[in-house]
Amino acid sequence: MDQDRSAPDHVKPGISTPEQSQHEDIYAVIDLGSNSFHMLMVKVVGGSVQVIGRVKRKVRLAAGLNDSLVLSKKAMTRGWECLALFAERLQDIPSQNIRIVGTATLRLARNVKTFLNEAEKILGHHIEIISGEEEARLIYLGVAHTSSCEANRLVIDIGGASTEMVVGSGFSPLLLASLNMGCVTYLDRYFTDGLLTEDNFHAAIAAAEQELDSIATSFLAAGWQISVGASGTVQAMQEILVAQGQDEVITLARLESIMQQALVCGQLEHLSLVGLAQERKQVFPSGLAILIALFRKLHIPGMTLSGGALREGVLYGMLPQLQHTDVRNRTIASLMVRYYIDEQHANRVADMALQLALQLQTQWQLSKFEGLSMLRSGALLHELGLLIEYKNHHHHGAYIISHTELPGFTRAQQQLLMALVYNHRADINRDIIARQTMTSVLLAVRLTRLLRLAVVLSMRRRHEVLPEVQISAQAESLTLTLPAGWLEQHPLMRAELEQEVAYQQQAGWLLQLK
Repeated sequence: MDQDRSAPDHVKPGISTPEQSQHEDIYAVIDLGSNSFHMLMVKVVGGSVQVIGRVKRKVRLAAGLNDSLVLSKKAMTRGWECLALFAERLQDIPSQNIRIVGTATLRLARNVKTFLNEAEKILGHHIEIISGEEEARLIYLGVAHTSSCEANRLVIDIGGASTEMVVGSGFSPLLLASLNMGCVTYLDRYFTDGLLTEDNFHAAIAAAEQELDSIATSFLAAGWQISVGASGTVQAMQEILVAQGQDEVITLARLESIMQQALVCGQLEHLSLVGLAQERKQVFPSGLAILIALFRKLHIPGMTLSGGALREGVLYGMLPQLQHTDVRNRTIASLMVRYYIDEQHANRVADMALQLALQLQTQWQLSKFEGLSMLRSGALLHELGLLIEYKNHHHHGAYIISHTELPGFTRAQQQLLMALVYNHRADINRDIIARQTMTSVLLAVRLTRLLRLAVVLSMRRRHEVLPEVQISAQAESLTLTLPAGWLEQHPLMRAELEQEVAYQQQAGWLLQLK
């Protein structure tokens, strides 16, 4: 490594150039992980965060840590070479908008100063080595700022050399732990022969279970209702499940089935599972073993993937204006600004949809799986595609939702939101409703039907002409009752409602007007 690689004057800490001052709303976070180095770059737009760049490199820093906790020169060189790539992007960002953190391997390495001296020279910025508990806290905040949740949740992040676990509520972490087990260190310890055998898997699982013994009781007593994973291991499992025709909820039975698929391959170099990305193969068996141990010791019924983790937690720590606000509402408000949605009308439709839903809430179990919240979100965003063109604006809106990062919505919630927006008018595509995996098809159909009625009833875009309506259901048969004489007095609305009856009947749903 060339030792004369200090950053030029214009990227030295604390100094901003005129070029940098033009990028005051751009932020960068670098996470020096034990398996990979990540750089996240964002721009604050319309009160929300827009990702403008991601760079990831597999460095496997933990693989260079020996039994004496000395980091090898070879591993450090891999890290330095990666940071040289990152340094170029940092030159255009004000130094106060940059934060760089190091995690487990750099916490453990006795010769960490050797690595840091050269790394800081390359980047031109200070590197902060954070404690295990601070890492867990930041991971939780990253999840909280990207995934809306009203219940207490368990958050798990399996890193290269450590696993962080948090129980929290809202934006507040309540119980934190950082354990010395990671997918890189366990790979080197239990799969050194490259064999995918029951003995190797069982040894890794048993070691992880033993590591968990010290904290399992307190975490089980914490009373969480929802479990989310914030690591590449969890993402890999989810990708495998979806590619193999299942939904994205990870369960112990599904993990053990994936382990059996891996055992059939016999050797790490021959590991080939439907849905497993090539870049994840190397540390997949060890990550799987740790995840199985977590499910067994903590009795986790199911887990989904979070929308963010450490990098997002660090990022939002630099953005006080976006802290401790409702994540989902912030995302919706940002989309409404960016796509010029008529806020007054969107709220009118949302109010009408909720008015209808509350009349059927108990009978149709609309509170389950955040049904009312998702209905409101669909109503607020139903005209998202109108900026593009009118005729197919429901299709354009669905496309935008499918291809946009939406903090506050899990991927499954995003699919349901897309299905609602796609089907809020005109012909109904039942296949799209069936493909969402957040909830049952029946509940998704019910939400779709109520949103469609709310859109039609609000079509004149004036609050004072909204009718007082009653809605009732016999199983899945709906009856919409309007004031006496109202349909005769509003022939266009009558025609639209009769057309809606036809659309719903064509989809196999009975709707009557009274």
